[in-house]
Formats: sequence, structure tokens, C-alpha cells
Amino acid sequence: MDQPRFITGSLMRHVVTMAGLGAIGLVAVFGVDLLNLFYISLLGERPIAAAVGFCGAVNFFQASLAIGMTIGVGAVVSREIGAGDMADARRVASSSLIVMVAIAAVVGFGTVAALGPILDALGARGETRQLAAQFLTISAPSMPLLAAGMCGSALLRSVGDARGAMSVTLGGAVATAALDPLLIFGLHLRLEGAAISVVVSRTVLTAIAWRLAAGKHDLLGRTDLRAIGPDVRQVLTVAGPAILTNLATPVGAAYVTRSMAAFGTAAVAGSAMIDRLTPVAFATIYALSGAVGPIIAQNLGAGRLERVREALRDSLVFILVAVGGAWLLLALGQGLVVRAFSASGQSAMLVRLFCSYLAGSFLFTGMLYVGNAAFNNLGRPLFSTAFNWGRATLGTIPFVTVGAAYGPAGVLVGQAAGSLVFGIAAVLVAFRVTHRLGAEPHVADMGVAIPGSSGGAALATLGLRWMYAHWWRR
Repeated sequence: MDQPRFITGSLMRHVVTMAGLGAIGLVAVFGVDLLNLFYISLLGERPIAAAVGFCGAVNFFQASLAIGMTIGVGAVVSREIGAGDMADARRVASSSLIVMVAIAAVVGFGTVAALGPILDALGARGETRQLAAQFLTISAPSMPLLAAGMCGSALLRSVGDARGAMSVTLGGAVATAALDPLLIFGLHLRLEGAAISVVVSRTVLTAIAWRLAAGKHDLLGRTDLRAIGPDVRQVLTVAGPAILTNLATPVGAAYVTRSMAAFGTAAVAGSAMIDRLTPVAFATIYALSGAVGPIIAQNLGAGRLERVREALRDSLVFILVAVGGAWLLLALGQGLVVRAFSASGQSAMLVRLFCSYLAGSFLFTGMLYVGNAAFNNLGRPLFSTAFNWGRATLGTIPFVTVGAAYGPAGVLVGQAAGSLVFGIAAVLVAFRVTHRLGAEPHVADMGVAIPGSSGGAALATLGLRWMYAHWWRR
């Protein structure tokens, strides 16, 4: 194999290339999701649009779990590649695939079994609740396909194949875009049709990911059952805290959804529109969190610590430019968005509020994402967990609760205010961690294997000791 791609050359170019190509794939995926909402809005039934909002909260939880697992896989495999150990990288990739699919199957079928309590907790009622249950009963069991496809995409990013990772998400999006009109309108399946297209899309996603990862890049080795345990423990030192980190976001989002539900289906429908608009508008920010991780990890594995710091700085510059451009476009095009989705009343008010003012808060969301990527790939995954759960609890519940006293607009303002506090804090701590790298010669091994760690308690103890010794004591 050639020299690891990210340890030489312009880091800003690597950041822009990886995030840019990743964003193209995400725009396709989330753009189709937005198109789904457009199709559903054409049905002219508000309960269906509101049901999409509740389904989105559950799907967000499932996707966040899968993303957390892929963060661990990508971090470990990227470091092995950066250190030149391709055989170990292949073995870890194969072991991780088996475990990811197994966990995803348990979660997917478990979601169906617990749909009643889940939808009750989100505040779904009446016809909207029935529609949401119908959609999730079809789509949730396909989570193993989503996990396998995302794992393959993470492996492609770990070797620097941003174009291949883009084609994975693009293929799934094209399948959805082609099937949705046929199933929703042509076969008159309505929301059921949208759920079926999700399953087919995930199947296509998986097929493309593993054709490229296993075929083109030979990133899968022979599965060694004896190595699965040790390999997965390596991955879980990052993936365990990363899963906890990622689950914080849907928990916070669920609280926002429940708060919106108190103001009726129009408020939930407006929030659902925003939830599907933001990933398209800020796809580069979402992509950056997955793109900068392999760049940091490869340079860490190669011992090039100054490039690790430079990658963090360049990522923040990228965020500033990307958010500023997207915010301007949303502000100028808000009228088009409102008309396209036939939004009125509270729904239209919420969309306009977001496009005009609150979209700028994604600057701080992006800071949090980059901080998390740095922590996960520098052996500090518990920091990611702390910051994300901080935002999902202290940065969401009190702010949203106070805001809700002023109506649905206050809910959105409160959510944005919490992002500001925790985004800035995450970046400050990330810079402190990177500036301490030179004083810790063993840092390249941190997060890959923790001697004596046999479970979550040991990992948490080690993390707390490090935080005390290297941060809070000062």
C-alpha cells in the first residue's frame, strides 16, 4: 500500500477535500430526506408530517448509535494504517463488522418491540402516533444494513478515499429518490412507501460500501474468532464513549420534540422541516466531524504532532466559512423554503426564525463536532462524552424549558443558546489537549489499547484520573 495519504501535503486541502466530498454524499442523503418531506407535504395531511418528526427522533437515535461505533472503527483502523500495520487494520475491520451488525440487530428489533413506550415518551398521540408506529415497524429492523454500510464508509475514509465514501451515501440517496415517488404516489402506499424506500436504500448503501472496502481497497481480512475479543476491546475504548457521546444528541433532540409537541402538530411539523433542512444546508459541518478524524488519527499514528494541531486550526477556519455561506443562503431563500413545503402559521414562523437568525448557531455546533473528533482520535473519548451530554442536558433542558414559556419559538432559541456555551468550551479544551501532546510520548497508544482495562468502569476511572492530573488540578 502507498504511504498514508494525510501525513504529507496541505492539511487545509485534506480538510476541504474530505469534508467537501463527504458533504456531497450527505447532501444527497439528507436532500432525499428533505424531498420525502416535500412529497409527504403534498398529501396535505398535517398528522403525517408530524409523524415524520417523531420518526426522525427515533431514527436519529439509531443513526447516532451506528455513528458512534464507526468512530471507534475509523479511529483504530486509521491509526494502524498511519503506523503502516495493514494486516492489523484488516483484522480489526473484520472483527468490528461482525460486532456492529450484531449490536445493530438487537437495537433495530428492540426498537420495534418497545415502540409503544418510545412514542409515548416523545409525546406522540392519536393518528400521528399510529402513523409513526407504522413507519418504524417497517424501517427499524433494517438497522443492521445501516450499520454495515456506515462501517464500510468509515473504512473508506480511514484510507483517504473520500470519493468512495461519497459514492456510498450517494448510491443510497439515488435509490431513495427513485423509489419514493413510485411507492408514495404511484402505488399509493403513502407513509408505508417512504418506509419501504428506507429499507431498499440501506441495502444499496451496504452493497456499495463493501464492494469498495473489501474489493477495491482490500480492507477486510480473514476473520479470526480468537482475535475478535481483543480487537473489539481496542475499538470500544473509543467507540464506547463515542456511542455515549452520540446518543446524547438524540436525547436532547427528543426533549426538544416533546417540548414542541405541547404546542400542537403545526409546531412539530415546523420543527421536522427544520430538522431536515439543516443537514442539507450544513452538510459540510456534519461531514467535517467524520472527515477530520482520519486526518488527525493518521498523523498521530505517524508521530507528526504539529500536523495534528494544524488540522484542528484549519478545521475551525473551514467551519467559519461554511456556516457563514450557508446562513446567508438560508436567510435569502427562506421564502422559497416556506412556499415549497406549504408551511403556514406556526410552521412557517419557526422556519423563518431559523433561517433568519438561529442558523448562525451552527458555528458553535461545528466547534463541538470538531472538538469531539479531536478527543475521539487523541485518546480522550470521555471528553467527547462529557461535552455532548453536557449540551444534551445542561445545554438543552434548562434553556428549552425557559424558552418554552415564550412559545415554540422560545424552544428553538433555547436550543441554540445551549450550543453556543458547549461549542466554545469544547474547542478550548481540544486546543489544550493538542498542545499537551508533546509532553506525552505515549499518546499515540492512548485510546487504542488501555492495559488493565476490562470494562466501562476501568475506562471511566482512567479517564477521570487523567482529567484530574492533567486538567482540573491546574
